[in-house]
Amino acid sequence: MSDITVIIEAPLEELWFDLDDLCRLGVVEACWLEQRLADGALLACPDAPDATRCYNAVTLTRLRRLACLERDFDALPELAALVADLEEEVRRLQDRLKTLED
Repeated sequence: MSDITVIIEAPLEELWFDLDDLCRLGVVEACWLEQRLADGALLACPDAPDATRCYNAVTLTRLRRLACLERDFDALPELAALVADLEEEVRRLQDRLKTLED
């Protein structure tokens, strides 16, 4: 079996994934993902182009961060979600500060 790397040339906001894609790309089990969705740590995208592809690249990025926090730091899912929220807020504030400084 050979590894195949696929290069996708599309803006991140145009990439949409279904549940199976998200699990495969995020390297998580479906039950892990479904639990985080049920807990509200991850959200489906309300503006998805159709009902079967309801996750975008932002969701994938957050999924990977949550999985990393839980795995590497043995964080509880709730704590991992809080840390991810705080990191996202810090990033937003840094972007805003940079805009105001320019």
